[in-house]
Amino acid sequence: MAQGRDRGDEILSAVIYIEGGGDSKYLHMYCRKGFRNLLDKCGFSGRMPRLVACGGRTNTFEDFKSRLKLSSQDDYIAMLIDSEVIVEDTKKTWDHLKRQDGWDKPLGAHDEQALLMVTCMETWIITDRDALCSHYGANLQESALPSLINMETRDRKSVQEALIHATRNCKNVYTKGKQSFEVLAEIKPEALRPYLPGFVRFEMILNEKL
Repeated sequence: MAQGRDRGDEILSAVIYIEGGGDSKYLHMYCRKGFRNLLDKCGFSGRMPRLVACGGRTNTFEDFKSRLKLSSQDDYIAMLIDSEVIVEDTKKTWDHLKRQDGWDKPLGAHDEQALLMVTCMETWIITDRDALCSHYGANLQESALPSLINMETRDRKSVQEALIHATRNCKNVYTKGKQSFEVLAEIKPEALRPYLPGFVRFEMILNEKL
């Protein structure tokens, strides 16, 4: 892609709107930091897209649509959101979002601009067992975590509840918000790639677009 004006190591013609952080600017900062750390480990240092934490998924979609209208063909504008349920065809993300959320694909958008965490951000977190053990320490009940096989077929509620249950004896029991983004910042892509095709797609698209 044609690289637009830079701000530090951010490429301002590449923007990813991210679901997460609620209505708190404080949490938005941690959300951006968590995903930025992960992208650094994926090899995107020096070609980092601008990351925008948007809070809820509807806000994320609206922010994405607004920026898309102002973009040129050389820009890469995307949104990263939970799929919330199993994705039937990972290459047809707008079909999924139409079924799940009733969203119509914006004019000019394509499937490579809808990036999905299948089925939620916690799926990415729970897949890196080494990061979880490092973050939570000896009181983590690893046996309470689900098998890594077919991780992307597990519904988001069960994944989130498994994280809470496995950390219930830890002083920092898992919660969404600041702590969830701190754990996200510690996970490594090499732990995710063997088990999460949706994450592999995410990396592949960014490697093509950035």
